[in-house]
Amino acid sequence: MIRTRSLLADGSRLRRLAPLALPAAWGAVAVAWRFGCPLARQPGLPMRIATSVVFLTVGIGLVLGLRHGLVRELAQVRAVAAATQRVLLRPPPPRLDGLTLAAGQLSASRGASVGGDLYEAVATPHGVRIVVGDVRGHGLAALGAVVALLGSFREAAHDEPELAGVLRRLERALERHLRERARDEHPVAEEFVTLLLVEVRSDGRLAVLNCGHPGPYRLGARAERLPVGDPLPPLGVLPLPTGIVPYAGARLLPGETLVLHTDGAEEARDHRGRFFALDEALTRVPGEAPAALVRRVHAALLRHTGGRLADDIALLVVRNDRVRVPAQPAEPGLRRPRPAPSSHC
Repeated sequence: MIRTRSLLADGSRLRRLAPLALPAAWGAVAVAWRFGCPLARQPGLPMRIATSVVFLTVGIGLVLGLRHGLVRELAQVRAVAAATQRVLLRPPPPRLDGLTLAAGQLSASRGASVGGDLYEAVATPHGVRIVVGDVRGHGLAALGAVVALLGSFREAAHDEPELAGVLRRLERALERHLRERARDEHPVAEEFVTLLLVEVRSDGRLAVLNCGHPGPYRLGARAERLPVGDPLPPLGVLPLPTGIVPYAGARLLPGETLVLHTDGAEEARDHRGRFFALDEALTRVPGEAPAALVRRVHAALLRHTGGRLADDIALLVVRNDRVRVPAQPAEPGLRRPRPAPSSHC
């Protein structure tokens, strides 16, 4: 096994050096010609020009060979990063139990396609359960917490009958992650996660748990901030209270859209320091699909900030496309039976 790995490593190094083989051989020939050939040592301008051209050609060949190897390696790294994103922060299915979904993220780290924001939606026997969260910080340093939380949510969403049980599982997963980081690296100061848990039931009723996260918007006749009840502390700041009761005073009616987001969407600033008006950007376009809404808001954010994001931004859009069944009138000719007259003694 060790010999096989050594051979694979040697083969990988040879492939990286292959583009340099021809320029190196040409350089060896040029050096041998310059110092071994009497003609090359003859004085005169033409011979000096010929020598300069030879060595310039060798230098250009070496630079191009190195560039080719770096470009190929960069393409491989980007392919691995794209595959990691699809596994870690995979897009939600377009349809889920009568709901149409779309999601997307803008990373503040240049060259990174994932960051400190997370989202996921799964269909369970208890309803469609959704999480949107924001790990303190952004970029690659926050990926460990994202992995821990998403892995825990994907299991707990199916296993826990109550939404509060899902939240407690997420809290324990984050605690384990922070303990492992403190043991393997160094103590982690003030690392916490804000998140929003939403459960969409079959009748459109919503159950919401909010841990210091911005509330979602509901798009119906207009864009309005959805009430989510009293917020809980972000995970990692304080222990969750003993009794956790989800807020259940909101509904998502057929045809309405729910927009969940991270705080980077509302805190994005332009060159004058003005905040992005997310509520105005969510102005409803008749017949607009959730995926088109995500693209439109992302484009507006990039225009507003000039492409310079200070924080990661995640959006998850859910539209209730379930059909409302109207009450059926009684068939003509059918009457309700009258109650039998009561007899008195």
